[in-house]
Amino acid sequence: MSHVVNTQQAQAWNGPEGVRWARNRNRWNAVNEGFNQPLLDAAGITDGHRTLDIGCGAGQTTRLAALRAPRGGAVGLDLSGPMLAEARSQAAREGIDNAAFIQGDAQTHPFEAGAFDTAISRYGVMFFSDPEAAFGNIGRALRPGGRLAFVCPAEPSLNDWVVAMESLRDVLPVGDFGTPGLPGMFSLSFPERIRALLAAAGFTGTAVDRVEAHGAWGHGADDAAEFLLGTGPGSHWTEQVDPAARERAGRALADHLRNHEAPDGTVRLRSTSWLVTADRPAGPATGHSG
Repeated sequence: MSHVVNTQQAQAWNGPEGVRWARNRNRWNAVNEGFNQPLLDAAGITDGHRTLDIGCGAGQTTRLAALRAPRGGAVGLDLSGPMLAEARSQAAREGIDNAAFIQGDAQTHPFEAGAFDTAISRYGVMFFSDPEAAFGNIGRALRPGGRLAFVCPAEPSLNDWVVAMESLRDVLPVGDFGTPGLPGMFSLSFPERIRALLAAAGFTGTAVDRVEAHGAWGHGADDAAEFLLGTGPGSHWTEQVDPAARERAGRALADHLRNHEAPDGTVRLRSTSWLVTADRPAGPATGHSG
């Protein structure tokens, strides 16, 4: 792996959290895959494009980008060894031979200058310890005129899973869901911050559009509640209470989620995100590494 400066995230995604995400990769894809087509369409990937997928996780978006460019290909970059192992295995199982995966830090990875036509990310750009450095580095990896497209969460209150977890404040020590500007799920929830970061990194023509998708969080309210409480925040809060409180939290969350059950039993929750596009200038790159 290339030199890592985002050490806190590297430790998290190569420890139990990364293992948990890798194990539940299909469930997380079911939660987030409603954003795949808007993201890939916004990126404008065509037959011969080379695409860089930042924070690719278990690689679903990398594989989809590769399939859109049979004469080109896609490279997924992630800090997480466990998730990249799953990404490589799944690409092999699907016979996608123009998708590759590398372990590295987007802030410092020595990309070949101008090697990619597009860079994409589905929920992989919120955790940078130095986002200006990361976006500058990504920009230099794009050819002049290349495009960046990514999806990141909008404000917490517009995401049903957050509302569901906040309903447990009487049972669990539910904290906040991150501070805009600091690394975390909602670090890019303000469009003004996104525009400022991309401008500082040398991108132009930034557009920030709100998009929504209803992801599948489980089959039945009990299953979805168990899954939600097993996520990073849920696990952190349930570990701080006794078994009786955990049991009450599970029942309360399941009761809340029953309101989101579809006729087939699938629990669908709305996720609200920003779909961001920006371009590397056709002239020399102006971004810097901080």
